[in-house]
Amino acid sequence: MLTLGIIGTGAIAHHFIAAAHETKKYQLVAVYSRTMESARTFAERYDTDIQLYADMEAFLASSFDVLYIASPNSLHYGQAKAALLAGKHVIIEKPAVTRPEEWTDLVNTAKEQSVFVFEAARNYHEQAFTIIADFLADKEVWGAHFSYAKYSSKMPDLLTGKTPNVFSSQFAGGALMDLGIYPIYASIRLFGEPMDAHYFAHQLPNSVDLNGSGQLIYPDFQVTIQTGKDINSSLPAEIYTNQGTLVLDTIEHISSAIFHPLKGEAIPLSIQQAPHTMLEEVERFADMIASPQPEHYENWLAAAQAVHNTLYHMRQTAHIHFEGDVNENDTSR
Repeated sequence: MLTLGIIGTGAIAHHFIAAAHETKKYQLVAVYSRTMESARTFAERYDTDIQLYADMEAFLASSFDVLYIASPNSLHYGQAKAALLAGKHVIIEKPAVTRPEEWTDLVNTAKEQSVFVFEAARNYHEQAFTIIADFLADKEVWGAHFSYAKYSSKMPDLLTGKTPNVFSSQFAGGALMDLGIYPIYASIRLFGEPMDAHYFAHQLPNSVDLNGSGQLIYPDFQVTIQTGKDINSSLPAEIYTNQGTLVLDTIEHISSAIFHPLKGEAIPLSIQQAPHTMLEEVERFADMIASPQPEHYENWLAAAQAVHNTLYHMRQTAHIHFEGDVNENDTSR
């Protein structure tokens, strides 16, 4: 069993721990927070033997195998780098980084330290996408539309004049980074890295986006994405082919995929939804650590690199800038 440390005491960390414990392949043993009080509050619902830390150096020097990072986006890279150098396997909540070169550096550092680094982009690891990719293999793709938008619980604070982390340029917030990454991962999982990409956004004065739409440009088709944190979307995902349209009920935690041929009756694909949204990814991470499969791992790393190349380019086209950015006027890929 892998011993697990956590940075970040928000709801997503509890969600991850629930999935990790359900696999019976992890056991939470250590929690870091900026204050001991918040670490203690977070750990109350778990085993009393959990070690609590407010000192990062002491936390990383403690004995655990895998670190899950769920802190604000702009903190991910520095915390992950330190953990990798301390010899920990690292799982970073999406988006793992804010700039593509940061991901490259983390990958290289992990290899130098003989440990694994993973981005927790859960839909990439869903078995549903393997089934969908196999189904599309004999079809010519003509385009797709992927939507993922949810009204943020932090919108009331924003509307009263506060700047929650998820809407902060200091912490690399916004709809594209938080939710837009799901349709981008789906597109890259199915079609590979696009040759170009654009994003058009409704933005705050700090340039962070509330919602937006964009295009991923492939040689023979385009994928349109829509995302937002100030709106809700219930639109299905659609993939258009020369033989008909494949309709997915959502772009993550898929429970239904139905093909509507140009002629004839609809054909449902055999999709089995996992009982927990994060279960499939945490199982795959544990299995990779226990029994490494270099080819699969390299594919994961390359997909994440393609996603971050695309994310960075899209926010540059929309002039979304974070406080930690460098070369902000560079719009090259």
